[in-house]
Amino acid sequence: MRGVKTILFLIISNTFMTFAWYGHLKFKEYSWGKNLSMFTIILISWGMAFFEYLFQVPANEGGFKDNGGPFSLVELKTIQEAITLIVFMGFTLLFFKGERIAWNHLVGFGLIVLAVFVIFKKW
Repeated sequence: MRGVKTILFLIISNTFMTFAWYGHLKFKEYSWGKNLSMFTIILISWGMAFFEYLFQVPANEGGFKDNGGPFSLVELKTIQEAITLIVFMGFTLLFFKGERIAWNHLVGFGLIVLAVFVIFKKW
């Protein structure tokens, strides 16, 4: 159960972080966002990142094996990176319809999935 909660919290945290990192690129499409200063954009993004930490810190605390969780530090990082790419792909396809996902992107992401397999394989 701790593993599922960890993964769920990492998905939520990565969703907030993706919006914090890339969501501001859409601000100019809205009347309220056309004239925002860079400092204001940074503050808005920082505010979104706060919510990312509300889920990321408990995910790592609860998921880490030294705290009774099921994952090693390397496994936690690997899960986080894989989730980041999945969330980013969904975000890109939903909000940046002009962006194209090319074959080399898919191959690269596939290699990251392979890395997850290698990290979790008990040799």
